[in-house]
Amino acid sequence: MSGKIGTVIDLHVHSTFSDGSLTPEELVQLAVKTGLTALALTDHDCTSGVGRFMAAVETDGNGLIGIPGVEISADVDRGTMHILGYFVDPGNEELENVLVQIRDGRRLRNEKILVRLNELGLDLNWDEVAAFAGEDVVGRPHFAQALEARGYVKSKTQAFDRYLAKGKPGYVDRFRLQASDCISVISGAGGVAVLAHPFTLDLAVPALRDLLEELKGVGLKGLETYYSEYSPQQKEEYRKLAADFGLLEVGGSDFHGAVNPGIRLGSGFGSLSVPDELVERLRGAC
Repeated sequence: MSGKIGTVIDLHVHSTFSDGSLTPEELVQLAVKTGLTALALTDHDCTSGVGRFMAAVETDGNGLIGIPGVEISADVDRGTMHILGYFVDPGNEELENVLVQIRDGRRLRNEKILVRLNELGLDLNWDEVAAFAGEDVVGRPHFAQALEARGYVKSKTQAFDRYLAKGKPGYVDRFRLQASDCISVISGAGGVAVLAHPFTLDLAVPALRDLLEELKGVGLKGLETYYSEYSPQQKEEYRKLAADFGLLEVGGSDFHGAVNPGIRLGSGFGSLSVPDELVERLRGAC
């Protein structure tokens, strides 16, 4: 490893190329300032920022290990599922084609969300929503920010609770891949597929065990066992599941910058500490 004092890493971070508020270069600068030894850029359904991220690591990273990544949304019957991909080749044609298809589905969904919100009497237009986005992907967090800016809600959390969460009047579903297809395309791009924050699946532990067994059978290599929002009990359960199924442990803050200011890079809400030895284990699984 790098030999730096303070061996903490962050393997779940978003930039302005999806729904984060910092550019790839600013993330690298913040990681160096924070004393991280490794950082993964895992934008939603997008690798467009990876080139700039890796270039910044090379020129300004001060020994920081940069990991090219992605976070792909998968189709599930309940809750939400995201599959993280690490050490992916952002130039892989199949991966890029799939991500374009997903983003096109997101664009169509965004158009329908705007119509629904307008029908609910919330006077928003596309330009003000897009103003909260970065270089590429507009998502529900940007609608939440626009609703807050207009004074329709007091916070982004309230925007989701009232309008944007699944089952709420402004929610619209979109195209997603099956989990097995997410894993396949990540593996085909030279990457390592990891199930992110499994609590968002809203599954009891026995059902989660069944799912992990199924996903490992189609190439899943890891489980996010360190995460900003885990309770001590959840962290213990997920680490045990990773051990039981021989899955790599992975972790990160899910940092979005100003979109969720309570979460800090590397430390989440303050107590997150992801050990840096996980990086070499992850690299070895490529």
